[in-house]
Amino acid sequence: MATEIKVPTLGESVSEATVARWLKKVGDAVAADEALVELETDKVTLEVNAPSAGTLAEIVAADGANVGVGALLGVLGEAGAAVAAPAKAAAPAAAPAPAAAPAPAGNAALADAGPAARKMVAEKGLDAAQIAGTGKDGRITKGDVIDHAAKPAAAPAAAPAAAPQKYQWTAGTAGDRPRAAQEERVRMTRLRQRIAERLKEAQNSAAMLTTFNEVDMTNVMALRNEYKDFFEKRHKVRLGFMSFFVKAAIQALKEIPAVNAEIDGTDLVYKNYYDIGVAVGTPQGLVVPIVRDADKLGFAQIEGKIGELGKKGRDGKLSMDELTGGTFTISNGGVYGSLMSTPIINPPQSAILGMHKTQERPVVVNGKIEIRPMMYLALSYDHRIIDGKEAVTFLVRIKENIEDPRRLLLDV
Repeated sequence: MATEIKVPTLGESVSEATVARWLKKVGDAVAADEALVELETDKVTLEVNAPSAGTLAEIVAADGANVGVGALLGVLGEAGAAVAAPAKAAAPAAAPAPAAAPAPAGNAALADAGPAARKMVAEKGLDAAQIAGTGKDGRITKGDVIDHAAKPAAAPAAAPAAAPQKYQWTAGTAGDRPRAAQEERVRMTRLRQRIAERLKEAQNSAAMLTTFNEVDMTNVMALRNEYKDFFEKRHKVRLGFMSFFVKAAIQALKEIPAVNAEIDGTDLVYKNYYDIGVAVGTPQGLVVPIVRDADKLGFAQIEGKIGELGKKGRDGKLSMDELTGGTFTISNGGVYGSLMSTPIINPPQSAILGMHKTQERPVVVNGKIEIRPMMYLALSYDHRIIDGKEAVTFLVRIKENIEDPRRLLLDV
């Protein structure tokens, strides 16, 4: 009995997906719950598994096809069932016999010419159409042939000089491009399209501004180095810097609630929960999984959750629930070597914190120049919600918490 393979529910507000690739071919044996096909949505790549064991009998939606929820992807036959070979294409109909070539112009006049004129035209290989007949009714005479043969052959018309090639290509069109042979055109994935739309949406809708500060990482690095081995042995997870920044951000969010708010029509929605998004780079693009209720988690739980979500993101296994509903985002461009940037808000959130590379720099400490590990911090925020004073205060609080991590333990 054949079983239909259909597009499952894709998540809240997602109604369409693209068939990324089939993992099985027609005729392949399939085990129950084995992955058959990958679907790509605006946010995640998900696998559709076989509802039962059998043989893949038919692929209805090929790679690259756009499909809606409930659409038919393929058909699964019974295990061991023979798969019908595709019908051979019908033999092409015999080509019609070519029409007889039209008689050259001038043959009619030559047919009425005398035998001597016809013989001379054939011997000299002349084109009767080029000979002006002076006989009765325009017939060609022998004299006409002699006169025509005596005329010098006309020189072929010179080909017009080639005009210099001009490229008239406009960006965004599919016309000829100046160096098309050295380019590769690749269709954007759904995730990349969605990233582009959301980033442009943020720039178009928010009154976005960025404020900067720098933080001395000396104390937090010393604390981490002192306890990282014991921490990993105790909690089975490595102690990184992200958990310190998540904790520091939550304390600052509690003090400056506007940074944890969003605009909904003509209302401001202040959120009394702290779902922190942590930007993760994947082969498909940037995704922002959410650490839910981060204010209720300890350092080890935050580090464990970030590690888990990061791995799922790189493997394309994140669910829709893990990608939606964040209240504030932290992005760490420092892992790629970025020294400073202006991160773009993840709508409908009102702010995003950008971490950067830690680099030793000379700074003045108590009137003396010292070499310290310094990091630039950037806070991009929606000026419609957050005033400049609030944004600067928020970033200063994070700086204070990182430079003296004891504040995170004492909640001061």
